[in-house]
Amino acid sequence: MSVISVVGIGADGWAGLGEAARAAVLDAELIVGSRRQLALVPDCAGAKRPWPSPIDPLVDELANGSGERVCVLASGDPMLHGIGATLARRTGPERLRVYPHPSAFALACARLGWPAAEVELVSAVARPSEVVAPLLQPGRRIVAYVAGAGGAAGVARVLRERGFGPSRFVVLEQLGGPTERIVDGTAEEWGDAPAGPLHAVAVECRAGPEAALLTRQPGLPDAAYESDGQLTKWPVRAVTLAALRPRPGLLWDVGAGSGSIAIEWLRAEPLARAVAIEAKPDRANRVRENALRLGVPALAVVEGSAPEALRGLEAPDAIFVGGGLETPGLTAACWRALRPGGCLVANAVTLEGERVLQAARAEHGGALMRLAISHAEPLGRLETWRPQLPVVQWRAEKHRRSSA
Repeated sequence: MSVISVVGIGADGWAGLGEAARAAVLDAELIVGSRRQLALVPDCAGAKRPWPSPIDPLVDELANGSGERVCVLASGDPMLHGIGATLARRTGPERLRVYPHPSAFALACARLGWPAAEVELVSAVARPSEVVAPLLQPGRRIVAYVAGAGGAAGVARVLRERGFGPSRFVVLEQLGGPTERIVDGTAEEWGDAPAGPLHAVAVECRAGPEAALLTRQPGLPDAAYESDGQLTKWPVRAVTLAALRPRPGLLWDVGAGSGSIAIEWLRAEPLARAVAIEAKPDRANRVRENALRLGVPALAVVEGSAPEALRGLEAPDAIFVGGGLETPGLTAACWRALRPGGCLVANAVTLEGERVLQAARAEHGGALMRLAISHAEPLGRLETWRPQLPVVQWRAEKHRRSSA
């Protein structure tokens, strides 16, 4: 298989490329990039081919190899939310020779005097602007990659809707190029204004008086979720996420209800993935709405009843069962599907559910815990403790040699 050259190019165009990067372009028989990028390099022997929409067919073609010397143009650093990372996943890194250029992130931090190690980077390219939502805490600095003239307006909208309209809001256009332009204001001031087609957004978070201050740590307030009452309450949710131990990997949230466990798994670990399985269509829609509002639109939702709805899904690294424990065969199906080394956590509030968990512990081991939580509430002119329904939780890890 031939090696693919991946050349990062900035708004400074051909003049900003080093000698090795220029040689990779000039030596190519096929040059692939956006129309804007292709216009930045001189005409040479290689044919120029713009990316189609969607890009997947051409990525597949490049991954399969044509025998041609191929050069792919990328924006800035190809391995930072760029096409280089996509190609590396599809072809393997051994088939790539990458020539990075300073990224928009590095240039934005340089222009603003922000220490890059203290700045969060998020990409809203081909994703909803709501992906910035998990990062909105006072004092945090964010650089957001966006696409199209409306990119800045989308990020500003997300900030305003969540009470962060007073945040410093910097739109950086054509970074590193001869027409570089920087506009510094607030998210409220930016409104719905368009920006140049090539821009990034820098945010210094400042909360308004109505802002809901939500962290990425498990245990968001119950009011953060739309719910019909099928919601794991925040103290139990925090304990459950601690038992699941969010990490890079796939979670199944079985009987998702409002989706809170899967959502907080994703918020806690940027490299995590999750599937929410929910039988009722109205609840499944609510899971999607909660996921978007709380900044994890990548949460996949499967409508259907477990265990039947589990068939064909990718094997998970962790499973949470929050509903339907009494369904015959559900716990066994989840245990069979769990990858070796993964963990299963299940919560029960009924005696029937408890019996299922006791049987599962007898067969697979693990630990049982009973959570009894009470809240201080008025009793006439005084106060007393009002207990929630107790929750029994089972947590078990599947040994790496186990398959049953």
